[in-house]
Amino acid sequence: MIYTLRHRTTYRYARPVRFARCSLRLKPRDGEGQSVLASAVTIEPSPASAVTRRDYFGIEALGICLDTPHAEFVVEANSRVAVDRPAPPEPESGPAWDAVRDAVVASRDLSGQAPVHFLFPSARVPLVPAVTDYARASFRAGRSAYGAAHDLMRRIRGDFRFDSAATAVDTPLADAFRLRAGVCQDFAHVMIAGLRGMGLPAAYVSGYLRTTPPPGRPRLQGADASHAWVAVWCGERWLGLDPTNDCAVGNDHIVVARGRDYGDVAPIDGIVTASGRQRLRVEVDVIPEGEAAPELALAV
Repeated sequence: MIYTLRHRTTYRYARPVRFARCSLRLKPRDGEGQSVLASAVTIEPSPASAVTRRDYFGIEALGICLDTPHAEFVVEANSRVAVDRPAPPEPESGPAWDAVRDAVVASRDLSGQAPVHFLFPSARVPLVPAVTDYARASFRAGRSAYGAAHDLMRRIRGDFRFDSAATAVDTPLADAFRLRAGVCQDFAHVMIAGLRGMGLPAAYVSGYLRTTPPPGRPRLQGADASHAWVAVWCGERWLGLDPTNDCAVGNDHIVVARGRDYGDVAPIDGIVTASGRQRLRVEVDVIPEGEAAPELALAV
């Protein structure tokens, strides 16, 4: 499947911003079943400088500086991506979860993609005892790593309510878990905390979902905006699971970045020099090739 992606972000400020420094993580990722055919970012006002860099984990970011006073800041990313992933394995297949846990701890690999980096607490995913206890019910003796993670995903989807008004981008993981409600970011962070609490490396994946489902299939939650899900290390490879939609990651998912938590992969972050409030508008299109583009879907 080939997708055309459009991700437009607009900030409007009550008073002009005199200076801004931002990092943009908007280019889809190459590899693991997808290939970037084209990608470009347009920025208004035009930045004084723009430098592309990769961090230790391989996440590509465009660092920009704006030194022209402006009341509006607009970033639009347009990409074309081919996605062709193999079918996910059977849920109970693969090595046992405790064997995977022990092998990760024993490994000497400290490269940027080494699973061990995704085992420990991170800024937005602390180890919360209540979350570990919740996850433990999925980790019976002898169960495969993928089977346990798949079961945890299904339980989260059944026990948690998708509610965009329940949490904000900075809501602590423990609060989202207590509420049993939130958005894809919360679902992913809770699942990652549970997996790490049981000793399995787990990563936060940012990306997109197909906006319109194929005929006869239900529309997925989170398809109107950038989306988030989980990648769990299963002993030989990373496998994607989407707790918001209770499904394995397949050709409806397009990966932008994979990090320890949302802080590593935020589409846009940075600082501005100004006073007053700001308004944010995010519009996303994910269009399979050959289908007509709908109106931009709004997410605030």
